[in-house]
Amino acid sequence: MSQRKPYNHQARLATYFRSLLRSNHVAVLDIEHLELQVLVDWKKPAAITCNRRVAVVDAITEMPHRWSIYLAALCRDQHGVPYMRSVEVAPQGNYKAAHLSDVIEAYCVDLKGSSNPNHLVGMAWIAIPAEVTLTEAQAERVFDAFGAWSQAAAA
Repeated sequence: MSQRKPYNHQARLATYFRSLLRSNHVAVLDIEHLELQVLVDWKKPAAITCNRRVAVVDAITEMPHRWSIYLAALCRDQHGVPYMRSVEVAPQGNYKAAHLSDVIEAYCVDLKGSSNPNHLVGMAWIAIPAEVTLTEAQAERVFDAFGAWSQAAAA
């Protein structure tokens, strides 16, 4: 009869990383047309500062997570009013952050195809390494904070 190992370093590290990401509300923000990809705090839309960044980057990149992804087609109507068409997906399985863009690609093509090409400014997504549901207002606040519509109009 085998005994249970009393200390499992990998399980303890995974628990620590999950709690670090959950307590800091960490998400990966990608705005394709601006070529911007940053770590953000999705509760109060701000970039992750350097004092927390090292631990958060390790937590995001080292461990696979179950992701919640808010994918949006950023658009402007003929009057210049910004709007977005969005879909929230939760892919089955655990993925590392490096493989996230491959997972999102199929959903991105579908959403881009269903959007008006005359209004389309670009695509953007928010990926949260937890099972969290974002409202449209929360996602819009994050996109606005990083200039998804304003900088695109200038470009």
